[in-house]
Parts: sequence; structure tokens; C-alpha cells
Amino acid sequence: MTAYALLVLPAANRVYAGASVRLTLAELEVFDRAVLGGRLRDAGETRLGGVPYVRFSADPPLSERDVAFLSNLSSLHALFELRDGLLAPVEARPLRRFDDDLLTIQKYAGKTNEQFTKLLLNVTALATDRPGDVLDRPLAVVDPLCGRGTTLNQALMYGWDAAGVDLDRADVEAYAAFLRTWLTTKRIKHSASWAPVRRNRAVVAHRLAVTLGATKEEYRAGRVISVTALCADTTRCLDFLPAGGFDVLVTDAPYGVRHGSRRAAGLSRRPADLLADALPVWTRLLRPGGAAGISWNTHVARRADLVALLGANGLEVTALPDFAHRVDQAINRDLVVARKPAPGEPADPRA
Repeated sequence: MTAYALLVLPAANRVYAGASVRLTLAELEVFDRAVLGGRLRDAGETRLGGVPYVRFSADPPLSERDVAFLSNLSSLHALFELRDGLLAPVEARPLRRFDDDLLTIQKYAGKTNEQFTKLLLNVTALATDRPGDVLDRPLAVVDPLCGRGTTLNQALMYGWDAAGVDLDRADVEAYAAFLRTWLTTKRIKHSASWAPVRRNRAVVAHRLAVTLGATKEEYRAGRVISVTALCADTTRCLDFLPAGGFDVLVTDAPYGVRHGSRRAAGLSRRPADLLADALPVWTRLLRPGGAAGISWNTHVARRADLVALLGANGLEVTALPDFAHRVDQAINRDLVVARKPAPGEPADPRA
């Protein structure tokens, strides 16, 4: 049995930092179930030199592929093998195609913590019918309530295609301006356009369309990443995005505090109202075997209600460890993940 110690990434948000070890343990459990064969043992918090670590054991020792998976843990700062009480560094190999400032430059009220965004994306991607694809191929990600694009940027960081939809034109325009400026400043080869989308001569949406290469060589060879952001009603996603075109759908539902839930009937504080309208459309965006992950404020919606909505739309909720954590006085955040069954796929007995 080989022992390991994971140094948790310092969190700029003090409240999130207080929950970071527990969330790391929960995320580690998901990785273990999905891609490590369930062979991790004795996971827990420990202190070395007065610093908190997550400690765990593996038998047999972690392979290079195992390390490559764990390198993408949202809170991983460094990984070590424990040898006779000493820390031997294990080289991390994360899916990081671009500089971290892609995620950290944008600052605005209501921005979702980028570490949590990465955690939600990881947990959802590992719930698909092919969790190993996280390393093996670029996935296609959609955020149907994308705001200013934190999820899109995290997908882009991984080298995955990303699409987002939001009704707030100011947010989508702000994201379009940020991304185009960032790509130009970084001298990343790309093409970008911002244009209205017309149907029968009427403007029904505005769309940012970007293709880029992680390197100049990849761009010239046509190995490009696509990012799309649409200013449109999320219940009309299928007017602009392909049915079955996405492996992963992740979104941060309105918290009912600073933001309400925009619906045809008006502004609601209940995210469940919006999800009831949107899930029939969102589900069709996923390929069979794809997964949806939704975070929400437990003060304004019950887990049982969200689980019922997901089930009513043909999705099978995945059993997960406890990810609930406090954001501030008015928000206690949790997440739920569900898979769209592939034809002939047996039901998950843990769901």
C-alpha cells in the first residue's frame, strides 16, 4: 500500500477555503469510483508541518494515467508520495492548455468561484458513460445559463469545445469582449465574430463564435477549439445548438438572491420553476450517455424537487458524496448530477 498526500490549493474566498478539504475528499471519491477502480483507501485530512493535506493510500501505486486524472482535481496544488515520513513530489500533468488568468482575470459581483466551477465540471464529466474520455478526447460542454462564461473558460482551459446561452445581453457582450481581448493579448491564433442571428428577417439572438488553436501549429493544422456564446432564451437552445451535440451540460442555477429565474411568466425566485421549463430542452442537447450537473441554492429549492424534475425528463441521478457547502448567509450551495441513459444501458443501482 502506497501513501500519498495532496496539498490543497489555497482559496481566495475565505468561506470556500473553510470547506475546501471536505470538498476535495468528496471530489477524490468521485474520481476513485469513476476512473481509479475504487482502490483508494484511508482518505482523510492530515496535517504535515502544520499545513492541512488530504492523505490517502493506493494499492497498487498510482500509475501515470491515474496521476493524470488526479492532476485535474479542482483543489489540487501539489501531490506527494509519502516515504518514511518525507514528501516525495509526484509530477502533476493537468489538462491545462492556457494560462490561469483565463479564469482569474474577470472579477464581478455574482461570479461563481472558479474552483467550484471546475469541481462541478469534473464531477459531471466523470458521470458520463465514458469517464475515461476526460483524458482521451476533447469533450463538448454546454452551459445553458452561462452568465459571463466561467464554465466556458474552464472548458476552454481543458481544450474542450464549449457553448453557452444566457438571456442577459450585457453579460454575453461582456464575455465576448473579455475573450476576444484575452486571445489578442495572448497572441493566440483565432477567428472571432459577434453577429445577430436572424430568422425570417427578425433578430432572434446574438452570437459570439470563436475558433482558436492552443498553438499556432494546431490552428494551422485545423485542430481547433470552438467557443460559442449566445444571447437568447435558454428554453430555445435547440434553435441554435445541435440536439445530442454535447457530452456534458453544467450550469449554476439562479440562487434566488441577487438573480431571480427569468421565465415567460415573469421573474421567479425559485430555480425549480426555470428548470421545469428548461430541462425538456436541455436534456435533448445531451448525447445518450452524457451527463448534466446543476448547482443550486438549497435555501430556495429542495433536492427532492430537483431530483424529481431530472427523473421526469428521463435522466438518472448519480449517487454522490456530500458536496453541500455555505457560500454566504443567504446561499448554501449543493449540486446534483444525472446521466442521460444510452440505449440498452442498465439503471445505476446506486442512484
